[in-house]
Amino acid sequence: MMAVESEFITADVVEVGEYPHIAQRYQVYAVPKVVFNDSVGFDGNRPEASFIGAIEAVTGKGSDSGSA
Repeated sequence: MMAVESEFITADVVEVGEYPHIAQRYQVYAVPKVVFNDSVGFDGNRPEASFIGAIEAVTGKGSDSGSA
């Protein structure tokens, strides 16, 4: 949903059974697997607030603007 809302975010869905080299590259052991900026990520589903917090931690940007 974030990729739909922002032109600065892209999302790709990959079938790792068809692309095992991608699974190996990103160390996919569980799904969903989320990777930020090609290096940092997490396994499993997260609540929205936790997901946003992880993105802010990676980008170094907080939600200080007060907008939702």
